[in-house]
Amino acid sequence: MKSLSRLFRLLKPYKGAIIVALVVLLAQVVADLAIPRLTQQAIDDGIAAGDLGIVLRTAATMLGAAVLSAAFAVTNTLLSVRVSQNFGADLRQEIVKSVQAWSFGNLDRIRTGQLIVRTTSDVNQVQMVAMLSLRLLTRMPLLMMGSVVMLIRTSPPLAGVILVLLPLLAGAMALLATKARPLFLSVQQRLDRLNNVLQENLAGVRVVKAFVRTEHENRRFEEANQDLTTRTIEVIQMLSVLLPGLMVLLNLGIVAAIWFGGQAVIGGALSLGGLVAAINYLLSSLFPILLLGSLIGPLAAAEASAGRILEILDEKPAIVGGDEPMAVPGGAERAPAEVIFDDVSFAYDGDGGDPVLCHVNLQALPGERVVILGETGSGKSSLVNLIPRFYDVTGGRVTLDGIDVREMPLEALRGQIGMALQETVLFTGTIRDNIRYGRPDATDEEVVAAATVAQAHAFISGFPDGYDTMVGQRGVNLSGGQKQRIAIARALLVRPRVLILDDSTSAVDVDTEAQLEEAMREAMQGTTSVVIAQRISTALTADRIVVLENGQVAATGTHDELMQSSPIYQDIYTSQLGNGGSIHGHTA
Repeated sequence: MKSLSRLFRLLKPYKGAIIVALVVLLAQVVADLAIPRLTQQAIDDGIAAGDLGIVLRTAATMLGAAVLSAAFAVTNTLLSVRVSQNFGADLRQEIVKSVQAWSFGNLDRIRTGQLIVRTTSDVNQVQMVAMLSLRLLTRMPLLMMGSVVMLIRTSPPLAGVILVLLPLLAGAMALLATKARPLFLSVQQRLDRLNNVLQENLAGVRVVKAFVRTEHENRRFEEANQDLTTRTIEVIQMLSVLLPGLMVLLNLGIVAAIWFGGQAVIGGALSLGGLVAAINYLLSSLFPILLLGSLIGPLAAAEASAGRILEILDEKPAIVGGDEPMAVPGGAERAPAEVIFDDVSFAYDGDGGDPVLCHVNLQALPGERVVILGETGSGKSSLVNLIPRFYDVTGGRVTLDGIDVREMPLEALRGQIGMALQETVLFTGTIRDNIRYGRPDATDEEVVAAATVAQAHAFISGFPDGYDTMVGQRGVNLSGGQKQRIAIARALLVRPRVLILDDSTSAVDVDTEAQLEEAMREAMQGTTSVVIAQRISTALTADRIVVLENGQVAATGTHDELMQSSPIYQDIYTSQLGNGGSIHGHTA
């Protein structure tokens, strides 16, 4: 139970409540252990002697002990539930904090479905055992040890039954626990797979319907579902053998106690009340083992879940910010930054992986608008992802105003950069909340100004609720172009020194894109812009155009320069606009 022990360190903030819960639990055990002794007294001193007064007084004492036991049990339960629920909440929070600290490289290795299962199902397993540890898993051993002591005091010969049965019961439980953990781990792994399939199915339901693949997806889910069901049945079948076996041993113990105890009563070595008390103590010493046996499954599942949770908590961020403090320019007008790629190489799997970028040298001067062109897979997105350190270079360096980005604190670095990513992500809430996601303190006027530049104000104002319009799940009530423009407004609102647009106008029509570019040229003159584009029209007015091919800079210059010097750029231009084509007043 090493994994569970490590996680239980998060219980330290609740030490006071835990101590009270355990003290109350101990008091409950003492009250429970007193009842068989009082039963013996009522039989031997009251019933056998015909003294009704002793019977009544003893019965009243037994009732008081039972009431106290119930009160202690309720108090312990309330404290245990509070501690375990808070522990579970803290554990979920730690998982989310850990994931939020990860870099893109970490997230590439662990799938979303796995994270969801570990944050929900696995945490629930561990949380349940935390509650059981403050209740049954502590009470049962205390009750067993106390019962054995009381049994020895009541009838030492009958205590020998315990010495025979305990090793048998403990051995059977230990063997089963050893086999149960890997089985429960396999169940959780299959639950991971089921959640991954379900998530993909739900997220891509429109694609599934569009390609008439409903039956295919149903089969995928059925296979994962059946696999989980089969393995779960195997585990439960294995555990189902345990309880009947333990019950057989328990009943044999009772039969042995009655046999030997009855002979002792007949021979005068033990009173009738002592026999009744001894059998009660025998039951209360063996029953905890029976109950613990029934908990082997949850304990094994929790240990497996704890190991999976620790994999998340122990995962180290692939990218850690520099330690040197850095003053970030503030105010309404922040000077544009200079971005330089100095002999940059990059591979997603580190030095041993296939290179995505090779010896890239590139400069974006303060206030420049740099447009990056290239075919799919040429490394455009990988290149811009190195600026905010979503990934780290494997060779060379990226600098911001002459400082290696690896030496900057991540928050300070990313606080100077605004991004509209290739995949538009909007959050549940209003359009206003989504635009000011990076600057929650932005005024309504600033939100409207950013939306106006992004050519989003007109369609937002057309909604009945305007900026208070709720965004549906994954922005389902917005078109692709509308979502992209809201994302651009979100990036503009942070007043970035460096603005990165990663193919963020692909769903916007050409006329709207032209209006957007014109508005941004006026509004973002104090910002260095790096734009990934698929349309040649986006590059025509750029200060610098960079053409990537196979992870290398194939050409760089203005539109006019590249039309003279770069066959690749000429091919891109011709394929999109045709020979002598024009767009928005630009001609070849």
